[in-house]
Amino acid sequence: MADHSSPLPHLPLPRIQALAATDMASVDALIRRRLASDVVLINQVAEHIVSAGGKRLRPMLVVLAGQATAAGGRNGADHHQLAAIIEFIHTSTLLHDDVVDESDLRRGRSTANAIWGNAASVLVGDFLYSRSFQLMVELDRMEVMQVLADTTNRIAEGEVLQLLHVRNPDTDEAAYLRVIERKTAVLFAAGTRLGALASGADAATQQALYDYGMNLGYAFQIADDVLDYTADAADLGKNLGDDLAEGKATLPLIHAMAGSDAATRERLRAIVQDGDSSSMPEVLAAIHATGGLDYSRRRAMDYAVAAEAALAGLPESEAMAALRGLARYAVERTH
Repeated sequence: MADHSSPLPHLPLPRIQALAATDMASVDALIRRRLASDVVLINQVAEHIVSAGGKRLRPMLVVLAGQATAAGGRNGADHHQLAAIIEFIHTSTLLHDDVVDESDLRRGRSTANAIWGNAASVLVGDFLYSRSFQLMVELDRMEVMQVLADTTNRIAEGEVLQLLHVRNPDTDEAAYLRVIERKTAVLFAAGTRLGALASGADAATQQALYDYGMNLGYAFQIADDVLDYTADAADLGKNLGDDLAEGKATLPLIHAMAGSDAATRERLRAIVQDGDSSSMPEVLAAIHATGGLDYSRRRAMDYAVAAEAALAGLPESEAMAALRGLARYAVERTH
């Protein structure tokens, strides 16, 4: 495991949120203004998912990357619009994901598809995607549109790639990481890069923030997948074992299958193929026997360390300490 001691300051989450609070209030106000539609169902579904809260991590990354690279550390209207775009893209993928995964619980609340049905969720997801593109065009910057068009295309690839691995017991760590890259990490990386771009940062600084976001996305998602086997369900805000029920082999289970004896491996393969969440105790026993959770936590920490390392050499500031703090938070959180 990489050495993750760092002499540089890391802000804890409450300080990070306080640092971003003024910007985030502007982002939230913009999101609510631009969600509005004269189609009532769009307002109902969009309000349901936006008001569910969550940490708003992705738009927060835009504003923190902006603060870290802007002259005087102050963000402008473009930063807020980019943060709203990132959140709209993320929210649209959540609506689509919950339909594909047949999820009924997210952030401790019923999913939109559980309340309004699959058709409404998919179509409102499409509305949010297209609204994000309207916001992009308003910025009238080809570089921004290029980054976001490439990112949304990669996310769509990730969705299809994940579909190919549902109930597939042959999913290995490399395939799992390819899904994470497209489904999670590319949007983190786009957010941090765009925050720097809107500040007028040079190409090298934009690349450093992009690399930070990419590694943070890996760390965050691997840690999330560990929580699916370890968290308190009430804290997690979704059903424990959802990944298993959906036939998704995430890193703790992939590691367990690779390290188990032949008989246990065959049993685990059958559980993945059946999406058998009732066999959770057997799966947990195999994961514990092979050190799957510790291994996965180490992999998440390696990516968190790489995220911090990407920031090396950039000017020190409170916002930079906040970005390092988020890398630590990604792997230390309990929900």
